[in-house]
Amino acid sequence: MGPQDPQEVPAAQDTAERLRAIGDELSDRFYERADVVRTLLVALLAGQHSLVLGPPGTAKSELARELTGRIVGASYWEILLSKFTAPTRMFGPVDVAALARGEYRQVYEGRATTAHVAFIDEIFKCSTAALNETLGYLNERIYHPESGGEPVRCPLIAAITASNELPEGEDSAAIYDRLLVRIEVKYLEDPSNFAALVRSAVSRPAAPRRTTVELGALRHAVAEAVPAVEVPDGIVDAVCTLRAALRRKELIASDRRWRQAVGLLQASAFLDGRPSVAESDLSVLTHVLWDSPAERPTVEREVLHLVNPDAKEALDLADAIEELETQLDAMAGQSREALSEWVIKKAHNQLATAGKRLERLREEAVEAGRSTTAIDRVSGRRRAVRARVLTEALGVDASTVQAQGQL
Repeated sequence: MGPQDPQEVPAAQDTAERLRAIGDELSDRFYERADVVRTLLVALLAGQHSLVLGPPGTAKSELARELTGRIVGASYWEILLSKFTAPTRMFGPVDVAALARGEYRQVYEGRATTAHVAFIDEIFKCSTAALNETLGYLNERIYHPESGGEPVRCPLIAAITASNELPEGEDSAAIYDRLLVRIEVKYLEDPSNFAALVRSAVSRPAAPRRTTVELGALRHAVAEAVPAVEVPDGIVDAVCTLRAALRRKELIASDRRWRQAVGLLQASAFLDGRPSVAESDLSVLTHVLWDSPAERPTVEREVLHLVNPDAKEALDLADAIEELETQLDAMAGQSREALSEWVIKKAHNQLATAGKRLERLREEAVEAGRSTTAIDRVSGRRRAVRARVLTEALGVDASTVQAQGQL
């Protein structure tokens, strides 16, 4: 990978700055989705497809629309698949007028064949009839017309897909394997964020900032600027070490997946405005190297053990925080007095201690130039559990909790 043309550097920097601003704006709008937003941006910059896995009503499609709506000039296409979705509905219906003249022709405009970014909901419900064409679309960005004519080359940069559940059967597994980035989403966990969500349904907030990026600038970043990001030998060694560690845990990813993941590392560095990949960029691999959600914590620990000792300790604190939440769930139905006693004797002190340690870990990470993503995520979980303790165990109003700033 050679260096970029010096004249192209300012333009690439502007693209990265705009994408970071878009990420910040979407993170402010979509509660508890900062890591999801950043990962989708990284996948888009790498030209790789992503899967957002989670229950209905978690803003998967809204987030995809809002993200792609910031790309000026981009053609966006979306579809909700079912087992009966015909390939022509996805890639181009038959031109009825032409058929009346004895000509078989498909209308491609407004379909997957002309989209720069696609959102495919319920991706694993792809019909058997559309499976091969969908795989060709995702793999090679081509569509084979029903008439058997020349393949149609599609301008697709990346697809964002979504599902409520993991795939079942070999057909769905073939698609699942083509989705390099896999992101889990859940319902809002912090009661104060939920209160803000409810409030937003009835309030009329001021129009939010809306940073955009030109399609041409994005395509240049994907094709030229991101591949030009340097991958130092130390990063290659770290990836090899990580692969060996995961194999010892019997977590084995394909060679193709590892190779494609290098582009994600470059995209992560580009998004942060750096000319070369750093160890902190390896964090994005936590969304790449697992097949089932149950494997994700193991992958995350191995990644962070390698690149970020601060984050590894943060995950240990996360275990203690999760245990407190489990205890809170188990105490449902008990008297307010019993709940208050539990808070005073145990929950308050543990959460306060965890908060102080996380704050210190973050300061140390910033001073050392390391990523704070995992620490921030655990801090968010601590705030969410603390808010649940205050609202459910002590009866504090959720709006009051939010007003306190979740200290």
